[in-house]
Amino acid sequence: MCTCHDHDHDPKLTRRAALTGTAALAATATTLAASGAQAQDANPYAPPAEPFLPPGDMQLDLARAALVVTDPQVDFLSPDGVAWGAVGKSVEMNNTVANIERLFKAAKGAGIPVAVSPHYYYPTDHGWKFEGALEKLMHKIGMFDRQSPLSLEGFDGSGADYMPQYKPYIEDGKTIQCSPHKVYGPETNDLALQLRKAGVDQVILAGMSANLCTESHMRELLEQGFEVAVVSDGTAAAILPEGDGYLAALTNFRFMANALWTTEEVVAMLG
Repeated sequence: MCTCHDHDHDPKLTRRAALTGTAALAATATTLAASGAQAQDANPYAPPAEPFLPPGDMQLDLARAALVVTDPQVDFLSPDGVAWGAVGKSVEMNNTVANIERLFKAAKGAGIPVAVSPHYYYPTDHGWKFEGALEKLMHKIGMFDRQSPLSLEGFDGSGADYMPQYKPYIEDGKTIQCSPHKVYGPETNDLALQLRKAGVDQVILAGMSANLCTESHMRELLEQGFEVAVVSDGTAAAILPEGDGYLAALTNFRFMANALWTTEEVVAMLG
């Protein structure tokens, strides 16, 4: 019997090989990141030329899919809205307003469920004892303010109202109009329940704003077991001295979403 030491089965060598492989992988990732950064100098929002992560393989199934739109409201999407100074550049760059309307129209044409997750603040919400930076700003400028949860007095045409061009789709008696979310995610409203009751487990996600409510909805829906595709140009975000919210969101969409599609791609799939 051979008593020689079999280096092929030496656990120390196997571990060393694994560490070597990990180091090589890290070096490759660094090289790809550098080349990707160079390729994106002209357009920081463009998909990486040489992606490191595996491509999404989500296949849209109309029998179990829904369109979900977060905050399709005047304060975010209209030049008359209180947030326009922060988000307007990104909204115009992505053609977000028109793209959301195209998504509504295509989803209605395909006969899939459509849900909107709006953002409202009532007078009692202004009594909160602590807030994050964006919450402080939204409350200070009266964003999404409504007079009462039981009254629509002053709602029509206000910043909390839906964009006028979306109303025919939202107010058709078929669209799920969820209770409001209060910070960013749907943990505080009935979106997940409504989708489950409609037999939905695939979500096409669009709306405002990319790195806040849209990303928070994506994260929670993923945690709830939904398959989520984000529409990259069906959203937008604030671009501020503190950072580019749209670029931050794109990074996380690429890392976490089951798919990242354009409006054009979604409309084609729904057609």
